[in-house]
Amino acid sequence: MKEKSKWKKLLKNWVATTPHKGVWERKEGGYLVRARVRDPRTEKMREVRRVLPDEIDAANAYRVLQDEVTRIKEGDVATTQSRMLFCDYSVSLLERKLTTKEIKSASGRERWKNTLPHLVKGTEDVHGFGRLFVDEIRVGHIEAWRTGIARLINAGHYKPSTANGWLAILRVILKAAKRELGLPADPADGVRPFDTSEHATYTEEQPNALSPDEASGFLACMREVYPQHYAMTYLGFATGLRPSALRPLRRSGLTPDIQWNEGVVLVRRSHTLGDEVMGTTKTGLRQHINLPSQVMEVLRWHVATQLTTPEQKASELLFPAEDGGFRSEACLKKPFADVGRLITLGKKFSPRGMRRTFQDLARAAEVKDIVTRAISGHATETMQHHYSTVSNTEKRDGISRVLGLIEQGDRTGSSGGNGGGNPLPSGGNGNGLTH
Repeated sequence: MKEKSKWKKLLKNWVATTPHKGVWERKEGGYLVRARVRDPRTEKMREVRRVLPDEIDAANAYRVLQDEVTRIKEGDVATTQSRMLFCDYSVSLLERKLTTKEIKSASGRERWKNTLPHLVKGTEDVHGFGRLFVDEIRVGHIEAWRTGIARLINAGHYKPSTANGWLAILRVILKAAKRELGLPADPADGVRPFDTSEHATYTEEQPNALSPDEASGFLACMREVYPQHYAMTYLGFATGLRPSALRPLRRSGLTPDIQWNEGVVLVRRSHTLGDEVMGTTKTGLRQHINLPSQVMEVLRWHVATQLTTPEQKASELLFPAEDGGFRSEACLKKPFADVGRLITLGKKFSPRGMRRTFQDLARAAEVKDIVTRAISGHATETMQHHYSTVSNTEKRDGISRVLGLIEQGDRTGSSGGNGGGNPLPSGGNGNGLTH
């Protein structure tokens, strides 16, 4: 006799019964919950029907159903929203942020999509928050998660900067939940970020910045080995613009970003992934940068000699790929690595290092900070300092200038008493000791 299938069709779902009344297991995963209850405010029957994800079990699905039934019976309809599971709420929040364009870039979208699995399902043996109802999440849950992630960081599985990215999105979710669902508190408020003091991004050995001599050699080798990338690299060194702001620059069309006659570049777009371009920069700043003649000569050389395919020649882009579209976000990664090896640079240097190098070169050239920020697009002095590397030569010269002021004061001061005499040790072996 043929075995009867346990699945049956209910409300456009293939389901199977569970031990819990009003809860059915869905064939494709998760649970369908359904009940009818009288609303005391209207004296009419209302239906509770929800499809719940497979992150919860049948018992918890039954609990969701009963909680919503109870709230309707008590006339407390407004608070039923707070019974959303974290997995449901976080996904709905992402969808709304994409719709309202609070998240504009493709990289921002990917960041959220890569982070949510860590927050919902968990990371290795550290449980996520997916099975918790938003209004049930407490500080203790977050601290337990934070401790587990810290253990993985200490084991070398993840960088603290990566985990801080997850924590930042968790804060955004729970802050929005407090406001939208009327929750009494935000459990993520006050939770400390992961310590990054022992995981420096930039060090004295690896500053991801070049000295003037290194920058000169780097550009010369780039022009010889990778001429197709030379102009983009040159412009990056000259302005400190992000690679994401360089790739979408248009040389022609109805709205060109290069004003050839005026010698101006307009920075007003940002490219991250694929063919998606934001109609604004990362910081929202629109820049008008006057370029010196030598930069314009390099850009003209690039257009005249490096756009070789028909697609490139037809493209409006200044730095198009061979097919005429946008170059990938990793287009400079291999050229930079190869050039660094060929000139025996002895340290890692990535395309982002162009921004740091510009800051250092501008400081060495004694360009005023306000001018430097106007060119590179740094919104604050703090971010400008973050992208700067003070060299040992600058430190030594700074100390010498301080001592010069002391010596100058000594020469102009009185020669007697405590105010006179050379404040620096003389004689002996130079360490302040005399024989």
